[in-house]
Amino acid sequence: MTDSSRKAALVTGGSRGIGRSICAELAQAGYYVVVNYLQRADAAESTLAQVRAAGSDGELLQLDVREREACKRAVSELASRKDEIGPLEVLVNNAGLAADGLFPMMSGQKWDSVIDTSLDGFFNVTRPALKAMIRNRAGCIVNLSSVSGLVGNRGQVNYSAAKAGLIGATRSLAAEVARLGIRVNAVAPGLIETDMTREMPREMLKQLVPMNRIGRPEEVAKVVRFLCSEDASYITGQVIGVNGGMI
Repeated sequence: MTDSSRKAALVTGGSRGIGRSICAELAQAGYYVVVNYLQRADAAESTLAQVRAAGSDGELLQLDVREREACKRAVSELASRKDEIGPLEVLVNNAGLAADGLFPMMSGQKWDSVIDTSLDGFFNVTRPALKAMIRNRAGCIVNLSSVSGLVGNRGQVNYSAAKAGLIGATRSLAAEVARLGIRVNAVAPGLIETDMTREMPREMLKQLVPMNRIGRPEEVAKVVRFLCSEDASYITGQVIGVNGGMI
């Protein structure tokens, strides 16, 4: 991709796990990748190194997606640099966290932290990014949901609510902006090798998956890359499961 045709992609929660793999895949597709992170600067630097090793370029963006005004300023500033980094054409809302516990004993802090990151984070980042996409009459938004948002999971009422909310937001927003040349889809991973699953018992987890294995981050990332490509130009408002046949 030449400099004159370069386009930018913002990946929230891009420093590790699925987010890191998404950044690498979008770099291979030629995007200028903005790697958002909250704390682990060393991990974010490692992701940026992978972006550059893939033959593209990018930058780091330390930003708490729960902070509405900070998101508005940062994303608007990115969009204003169109001549430098290309138009902001792709947004991947990947930032999220889990704080599990049975609902009767769940603290308000556990509820708020999960909902605020996934749902408020979606609003805070997507709204300013969408304004730039509308001006350009082009864009692709991919929201990272979860199999837990489709079927629910004991001990994850907050996480399941947040991820199900993203699915509803995806479908509604897709209907709003389709005529403007903007596509909005969701990817719902199942059990994937990330920090969230690393400490869980492997053999027990595999029994939950018809394919009898845990997925790899890059298997999710390749679906995100496809949804951001012209090959997916007639796909919007959809939820793509990457779960080894769990549902």
